[in-house]
Amino acid sequence: MVESKYYFDNGLSWHVACAGDEVKSLRTLEKLFGVHLVARENWVQISGEEDAVARASAFFDELSHFYQIRRKQLETRDFEFLCRSFRDRSEGDIRELMKERIDVSPKKREVLPRSRRQLEYVRAIRRLDVVFGIGPAGTGKTYLAMALAVSEFLKGNVSRIVLTRPARESGENLGFLPGSLEEKIMPYLRPLYDALYDMMSFDEVSALIERGVIEVAPLAFMRGRTLNNAFIILDEAQNTTVEQMLMFLTRMGFNSRCVITGDPSQSDLTGRERSGLLHAIDTLRSVEEIGFVFFDTRDVVRHALLEKIILAYNGTEQES
Repeated sequence: MVESKYYFDNGLSWHVACAGDEVKSLRTLEKLFGVHLVARENWVQISGEEDAVARASAFFDELSHFYQIRRKQLETRDFEFLCRSFRDRSEGDIRELMKERIDVSPKKREVLPRSRRQLEYVRAIRRLDVVFGIGPAGTGKTYLAMALAVSEFLKGNVSRIVLTRPARESGENLGFLPGSLEEKIMPYLRPLYDALYDMMSFDEVSALIERGVIEVAPLAFMRGRTLNNAFIILDEAQNTTVEQMLMFLTRMGFNSRCVITGDPSQSDLTGRERSGLLHAIDTLRSVEEIGFVFFDTRDVVRHALLEKIILAYNGTEQES
């Protein structure tokens, strides 16, 4: 049994380090590392086996470094990300992930890939013109693509951002819904707007949409167009037909890049229709200039419970 006292510096304190929930964070770390912790404002005493104490100290080193990288701001998700990295013994990846951080706006915090797979995804999008991000909800497929789109636009590498998804859930009943066309399709596009507002202010987004620099539209609106000098994101691609996927991919013009995201297990297509996403995976996997990144539950970066929920449901489906 050994004891070690870790002192925070550069303005970091225990309260800031655990993003406010001090008791819960203390218990989480004790369980994670198998140590006993006593925390005060600017230090933490660590007691336990030598290896366990060393790993806990390494955690606080990374937390302090993270604090500096994040402009001296820490959120609950930052603390959870570091805990997950040490739980999976992937803490060696943390600083590598930080090298690929995405600057989206001076008023917003930069976006970081939070797993080895997300790192692969970000690098693929930066390197290739067409990339598929495939996996369950909460793995950051659309969010990271959106962050890179905003970053590329702000750097002047593209002149517009085009965001689209199939309004599949509405099917042929769209015409029977009340309101204008914009009001009818808005619920299906709302997740894309939500991600945008996380990257830029409401006023910035509104101004760019009004100028036509950012376009958010249903997939059907892409037909017959050629999109030059654009960053194009197709979300919920599992709900495209084979014909729609081909139509989308052939919209890409000069100096444009496409990111296609989807979860094959969440398709709303009828049994007789084959998903354009699955067909694209089978058809295009051998094309070297096209990237495919497959996520799983270990890449989930939303609420800490989401990974367990997805695993539980997947287990239930396999049993039935």
